[in-house]
Amino acid sequence: MGDVVFREAQRSDVPAIVALLADDRFGVSREVVGEDVDAAYWAAFDAIDADPRNVLVVADVDGDVVGTLQLTFIPSLTRRGGERAQIEGVRVRTDRRGGGLGRTMITWAIDQARERGCGLVQLTTDKRRSDARRFYAALGFEASHEGMKLVL
Repeated sequence: MGDVVFREAQRSDVPAIVALLADDRFGVSREVVGEDVDAAYWAAFDAIDADPRNVLVVADVDGDVVGTLQLTFIPSLTRRGGERAQIEGVRVRTDRRGGGLGRTMITWAIDQARERGCGLVQLTTDKRRSDARRFYAALGFEASHEGMKLVL
């Protein structure tokens, strides 16, 4: 097995990314996976790709997409006008879980934020994901805020 390369996602990666997002006990009910990729995913990819504050990343092993995450850089007046990085949509392909890839992905994302000068990296995870909460805590993340969402 080759080395993991983190790279910006290409349009041709979208089907694999959608499959990763759906390969999860919560994602399976939220995502639409079929022979043809739903137009909404293509539109979302195009919007992310066009936005210089967003990067959709894939973990690539020998041309095979085995993980993904989205990294968004958010300017803010809080924290003395500091920029922060938001990590979203973290997924590791089922057959690659438990081998350290997730830790490597998050560490890479933190390094990207640090190199950009961000003062904070944040993420959210579903409260029902106790393993994910332990995983992020082991990487130094603190459950310092209570997140809230409103589905529209």
